Amino acid sequence: MASGLPSTAGLARFCQKLKRLKPLEEATMETSLQRCLSALDLTLLGVGSMVGSGLYVLTGTVAKEITGPAVIVSFTVAAVASLLAALCYAEFGARVPRTGSAYLFTYVSMGELWAFLIGWNLVLEYVIAGAAVARAWSGYLDAMFDHHIRNFTEAHVGIWQVPLLARYPDFLAAGILLLASTFVSCGARVSSWLNHTLSAISMVVILFIIILGFVLARSHNWSKEEGGFAPFGFSGIMAGTATCFYAFVGFDVIAASSEEARNPKRAVPLAIAISLGLAASAYILVSTVLTLMVPWHSLDPNSALADAFYQRGYSWAGYLVATGSICAMTTVLLNGLFCLPRIIYAMAADGLFFQAFAYVHPRTQVPLVGILVFGVLTVLVALLLDLEALVQFLSIGTLLAYTFVAISIIVLRFQKAPLSSSPSPASPRPAAKEYNSFSDHIELVGTEQVPAPEPGQLRPALRPYLGFLDRCSPGVAVASAICVLVASAITLGCVLIFGDSALHLPRWGYILLLLLCSIMFLLSLLVLGAHQQQRQQDTFQIPMVPLIPALSILLNICLMLKLSYLTWVRFSIWLLVGLLVYFGYGIWHSKENQRELPGLTITHYVVFSSGSLEETVQVVQPPSQVPAQDPSSP
Repeated sequence: MASGLPSTAGLARFCQKLKRLKPLEEATMETSLQRCLSALDLTLLGVGSMVGSGLYVLTGTVAKEITGPAVIVSFTVAAVASLLAALCYAEFGARVPRTGSAYLFTYVSMGELWAFLIGWNLVLEYVIAGAAVARAWSGYLDAMFDHHIRNFTEAHVGIWQVPLLARYPDFLAAGILLLASTFVSCGARVSSWLNHTLSAISMVVILFIIILGFVLARSHNWSKEEGGFAPFGFSGIMAGTATCFYAFVGFDVIAASSEEARNPKRAVPLAIAISLGLAASAYILVSTVLTLMVPWHSLDPNSALADAFYQRGYSWAGYLVATGSICAMTTVLLNGLFCLPRIIYAMAADGLFFQAFAYVHPRTQVPLVGILVFGVLTVLVALLLDLEALVQFLSIGTLLAYTFVAISIIVLRFQKAPLSSSPSPASPRPAAKEYNSFSDHIELVGTEQVPAPEPGQLRPALRPYLGFLDRCSPGVAVASAICVLVASAITLGCVLIFGDSALHLPRWGYILLLLLCSIMFLLSLLVLGAHQQQRQQDTFQIPMVPLIPALSILLNICLMLKLSYLTWVRFSIWLLVGLLVYFGYGIWHSKENQRELPGLTITHYVVFSSGSLEETVQVVQPPSQVPAQDPSSP
């Protein structure tokens, strides 16, 4: 082999590093963070993240420009579509009660490189989302004062006309971000209390809007004279659904906070379900009263709710609406700044990001360095940059995370369960049955112990019919089916989104391609369904696997394909920067890499008590510290 070229064995070892998995059994309840959040705290975190500026801005924009009164249907379909992704997050949040959200879920199922890229995308998503919400918060407050704040800034600072920079520095947005970062750094309990207060005010305002809106409702506004219920037809409803889908982005903050939940196995699934239900109800009811109060074509898309009350002679209600919108946007801001440093903390604790970000303040028990550094970064983005070109990053980052979490659910369901480690004091070992009487011994001898099929194996009832799948190497059939599922979902999404016009196919060719992709998608689902799955009795598991995660994958891919090509170009540049960070730092400092260092010996100590096997402890020691074997010992 030519000198300087890597050997085949070296390349194989390098590829193995990229596919390293974080052991699932490491996701224990032990944490350096404070477990202080109840199911109510997590629910309000989710509601505060979903019911924000979208309720006060998105409803009017979609109703006037895309759907008309059928925005109700769009929100309903979007809520159901979001439920597919939310169920995947609920199972993972209950099963892996650690901070990290989609990053951690990908790490335990798909490998280190994919996990780092997902975490890297989440960092960008939260930074841009925080800056965008702060800008919206400042713009709403500025509008309440007739834009005096903006005019003052432009008069004394000037107007910038530089590419990628904002028109003027938004000092108000920077100030609210600094204030929110200060509250978040005080600890999870302080952040939760503030979120409770603001969420309560926001929900009271929403309840007021719904009640007064129904009092002022006019069914005539849905009549044919005003354009009808669905003036833009079915295509308008589907376009509105794609936009309304992003209104429900935010439930992942619950999964990201599971490490600080008191009882994550119960609280995380419950909080995700309740918060998504409350957010969906708020969006559907508010859009209903909005389009019933005034004709949809007369709505002001920038401040639809306040303008609707103004048109009906209730201008004083606009101040209540403005108060509710400020509180709602503040909760979104707090929850984003709450979640961002915890993603960074999880990556740093695993060694994939700089170790300083794994520091947890001993008193407040929060990742203080991450809050300070990325809080300041978010302030600079909100203060200086033009966010209009960056906001589309939110969509692609979120949808990619949803896709990988759905794939991870399928992968973990068909993996063998890890060997149970030693039980914690909180979960006592189940007592073994004792056979003392003669009849017990007869029962023991006469009963043939039939081992249950392991996850990933073909179901016993189907072996006579699908025996050829059982002849493959263990896991090959399942892995191949998952790859075919993802590939067919991408192809099917391309056919559905771009259609026969972009592909330049004859009608029969387009239909044939659509059928072939659909058949491959369904066949992969059938092959997966023919194999045994893991069953966890003590944690939440979503039903109808692999169907529900597969539908979530297909939906997310279709929505990603609708984004502009410039978004994909910018996203690719961000991924390249992330790869430089990973290959320059993360791959060498990963905790999984430390386990592979030469000179470390794995020693197993088996502790016996009363003649029974109690527990096995795995210790990693240098060769010099490995205890010598006593020749006289048995």
